[in-house]
Amino acid sequence: MDKLKIGIIGAGRIGRLHAEHLTRNGRADIRKISDVFVTDELKDWAAGLGIPAVTDNYKEIVEDPDIDAVFICSPTNTHVPFITESARAGKHIFCEKPISLDYRQTAAALEEVRTAGVVLQTGFNRRFDHNFKRVRELVKAGRVGEPHLIKITSRDPAPPSSDYIKGSGGLFMDMAIHDFDMARYLSGSEVTEVYAQGAVLVDPVIGELGDIDTAIITLKFANGALGVIDNSRKAVYGYDQRVEVFGSEGSVAVQNDHPNTAEISTANGIIRDNPKYFFLERYHDSYIDETRQFIECVLNGNQVPVDGNDAFQAEKIAYAAKMSLLEGRPVKLIEVEVGIV
Repeated sequence: MDKLKIGIIGAGRIGRLHAEHLTRNGRADIRKISDVFVTDELKDWAAGLGIPAVTDNYKEIVEDPDIDAVFICSPTNTHVPFITESARAGKHIFCEKPISLDYRQTAAALEEVRTAGVVLQTGFNRRFDHNFKRVRELVKAGRVGEPHLIKITSRDPAPPSSDYIKGSGGLFMDMAIHDFDMARYLSGSEVTEVYAQGAVLVDPVIGELGDIDTAIITLKFANGALGVIDNSRKAVYGYDQRVEVFGSEGSVAVQNDHPNTAEISTANGIIRDNPKYFFLERYHDSYIDETRQFIECVLNGNQVPVDGNDAFQAEKIAYAAKMSLLEGRPVKLIEVEVGIV
């Protein structure tokens, strides 16, 4: 097989982003894209990318024998049924995060994937970021010794709309889930305990909807390391994405990406541009790389770099964080294993 024949379910922001990147990949062939709202604008956009078919019925993708793989870019509450149907139809799957808002449903979907013997990759695109990959490489190579502290800062430039908040699953499942995955990735160890504190300091509407917009989360890892994650829905200076791994032999840290590295120094101070504004800018190249690696893994029969279990583990941590916030105590991950909660 020289090319992977692909169908995309969901033509929102992330679905279109993946489609635009896939059309530039010589080993990808997008055959069809579906969305519940098929407009003339969507048809024109698809035609401009050379996508031959647009439909409002996702089953036309899942049931098409000519399609090898499905990109699931639809709302989170549709992921589990779409994964299930795609797996049963023998399609390989790329699914945006989270797989679901309930890790037990995710476990059921992953069992369908295992039974069908298809490939599933989860869209934790930050693992493919050039900065974070380098940190992982150095930690894995032992350059900082045994990890002792993992520090992750993740702050958005502006809060999302109230409509988005309502269906997001909350800060832990929607936003911090990337950081939970990054904590496992950078440390090379599983999280064993979570303690979360949160507040509403950015937008009172978020609190009225039962969510928080500011959080500090502490983690314990199986290898003995400790972790700290800080989240905010509003950093006025731009998208704030920094990490540090401190270990027995040193530390490695990465700062924010900026549009350029120019600094102006005057008597009034030293000034540089703000960080890249949001995730589409900051992680542009990582989105390209994650889809490239998915395609190559499917075509070459290799293991994908981030699989369904990675999604499952991050969702359990998010669940434990929410439990910790509500109950005001540290929560051990064993408390939220399948069948216990």
